[in-house]
Amino acid sequence: MDTQRDMEETKDSPGAAAAEEPTCSGSPSKARERVSEARRELINRLGEASLKAVLDGLQQGISGRPAVIGMEEKNEVLQEHRVTQDQVRCLVDMLWNKGESACQRFLSLLGEVDPALCEDLFGPVNSAATTAKQEADQQPVLLKLKECIVSQYKTVQEYNDLPGQDVLLTDRYTQLLIIEKHRKQEEREKEMRISGAGFFGARQKEYKSITVDQLFKPDDRGDVPKAVILQGNSGHGKSFTAQKIMLDWASGSLYQDRFELVLHLSCKELNHLCEDGDQSSVLDLVNVEEEFIPLVQKKLKESPQKVLLLIDGFDELQFPVSELRKSPVKDLSTPAPVDAIVGALLKGNILSACHRLVTTRPTASDKLNKLLKRPVRCTEILGFSEEGVHDYFKRFCKDEELWEKALGSVKENETLYTSCFIPVICWIVCTVFREHMEKHIEVTNALETTTSIFVHFVKNQLEHHCQGLNHPVPDLLRSLGQLAESGLQKQQVLFDKESVEGTVSDLTSVPFLCKFLLKETVEKKEMFSFMHLSFQEFFAALHYTSDQDQENVKKMLELVEQQEDKTHLLPVIQFLFGLLNVKVVQDLKNLGLTQNLCWEACLKEWVVKRIENKDCEKDDMMLFTLHCLYELHDDEFVMIAMAVWDKIWFVIPLTRADCWVLLYCLQCCPTIPTLKLSECNITADKMRMLQPALSKCQELGLQMDKLSDADVDDLVSAMGEGKTISDLSVLNSSLSDESVQQILTAVSKQKSVGKVGLHVKTITLVTAECLLNFMKSTPAEEGVG
Repeated sequence: MDTQRDMEETKDSPGAAAAEEPTCSGSPSKARERVSEARRELINRLGEASLKAVLDGLQQGISGRPAVIGMEEKNEVLQEHRVTQDQVRCLVDMLWNKGESACQRFLSLLGEVDPALCEDLFGPVNSAATTAKQEADQQPVLLKLKECIVSQYKTVQEYNDLPGQDVLLTDRYTQLLIIEKHRKQEEREKEMRISGAGFFGARQKEYKSITVDQLFKPDDRGDVPKAVILQGNSGHGKSFTAQKIMLDWASGSLYQDRFELVLHLSCKELNHLCEDGDQSSVLDLVNVEEEFIPLVQKKLKESPQKVLLLIDGFDELQFPVSELRKSPVKDLSTPAPVDAIVGALLKGNILSACHRLVTTRPTASDKLNKLLKRPVRCTEILGFSEEGVHDYFKRFCKDEELWEKALGSVKENETLYTSCFIPVICWIVCTVFREHMEKHIEVTNALETTTSIFVHFVKNQLEHHCQGLNHPVPDLLRSLGQLAESGLQKQQVLFDKESVEGTVSDLTSVPFLCKFLLKETVEKKEMFSFMHLSFQEFFAALHYTSDQDQENVKKMLELVEQQEDKTHLLPVIQFLFGLLNVKVVQDLKNLGLTQNLCWEACLKEWVVKRIENKDCEKDDMMLFTLHCLYELHDDEFVMIAMAVWDKIWFVIPLTRADCWVLLYCLQCCPTIPTLKLSECNITADKMRMLQPALSKCQELGLQMDKLSDADVDDLVSAMGEGKTISDLSVLNSSLSDESVQQILTAVSKQKSVGKVGLHVKTITLVTAECLLNFMKSTPAEEGVG
């Protein structure tokens, strides 16, 4: 309907008259959009006298054009609504529905009736012709500014880049999961406790993601937000997103119809300016070269409603928020302390018509919300979706075979795969893979211990995301560990403010905790959590390492032994083994965290005793024990522990990661008495991975799945000669006559043979003859099938 009305108005040729009609500065073809954006401000600020004068003007025709509203519509505005704000709301919505020309006429009348308000909301009054000429004059300068922004923002330095090194932002930036929703307590708890593909699946089901270009879309009431809060935990991609917005706007792919200028203010840089103590003006703070200052000044004065102020890192501001609330700055050129200018910009004391996009950690979002001018939209970056993780691996690795192998290895480690929702961890994992590939190390071996990846993450956060910390790093890590451990004992993943403050100080500077608000009857309640349960488990393990004695570790191990419902403590034990890893110990020393390793002997005695007592013969406990030994990565001790194990028999599916852990542990053994892998989904790829260990077994039971003729050489090599084959099954395969003969020949070279089962394409005469000859020549215990 609105489009049809606009078409009819255009057909009546009001454009010629409108070209000479005074209007607030900016493109006259966008009057309807500008009225919509300023709707809230108009409702709150247009006075009764001005409203009536505008209504009178709208009721009169000019230059042969009909009146915009009739008497009946005027009465609808004034008589059906008693409060001025409701009257203005009715008029603005009415004009918006009438179309572009009606809104343009309204702006013209507003400039005559209330020029101060019009200039504040829409810029100075100019004729459309003058405005068009000014825009044309500014265009070459604006294009040059955009070129400079593209040059500045198109690359990014990664954490480990040397001077002069960088990568293209588009080679790293991946679509993030951004939501416009306050998550409920049950949602957060559920999300914290699940891992792997289930974690990503739950998120996909629960949340509807919005894109960056939707941040300033009208809300359900039709209001366009004046400010948007983009909150996200440390390392989740807030600053990357800010940089991508600058690049995309300057490249012409984002906000082209909405913003004529986007200005980037980094709070890290503002801190440095504030430290110097010099006074600055607003124009001094914008991140542009001197030649573009006149253009910026003109845009800010004449069309501030078309300017976006992108303020990145509010939580990093090192001056008190209380000072920001008392800002005396009133205009662009008044010199003032930097903190006063930042306060004025955030509160809208200056440039109130500008839009604002502010990034922050959740720990500071409530304070920020109290500063900003309404209406405010609050959004949250949750990191990567599962699709985002896959896309990041593709972008980083580029080589399809490499990224598929790398991603496949990570997916099979549920703890690590879940943590990849955090972009920084994705970067760490991909970097480790790339470096190992450059050294020609097998892809699965490139997957370092889970503990080492978490330690890399902690180091990264402390170095790059922990500015302004008022306490020594060891004290911070110990306090986080204490909080994590107390929560696990109660199986608690959410913490109230009182319990957190009683353990961890300086919360605004701690990058490892998430803060959020929950509604509780008539109040708001501050709550905290770790980024995921796996991080809580890691920090709990870190807490045990700082104990002065081994009693707490002993108590935890006894609990796991005696009570079956304490399996939630197993990941902590696995991390404890990882924290004994020599490389990890050194990394923690570099952070100033010297571990008290009095509990090392206790932990090692515990695992050996479990193997001796056959407490870990259940498949899941056996696999858990092997993962603990892998996390430790102490070849000498692993050899001692594995020597106690006379038989390893799995009857559960094993992932590639499980197979790599099994291989590491078996390779530490001089000999392997008995290994049986039944119903383990051992594919050709996994068999090749395990081949060095399989060939050392004295007794081997092996069920294979989906073997092709091309894989038979590897199977023969894995079997070797002179061992006891208790079971050899090749299932869901289509082996040729030649492959069957090759396998049977290899089996005949063994010491003794139990059950042999081979899936073939068809039973040909040749196959039958091979089987008969084999059964005659080889004394099988159970037979061949």
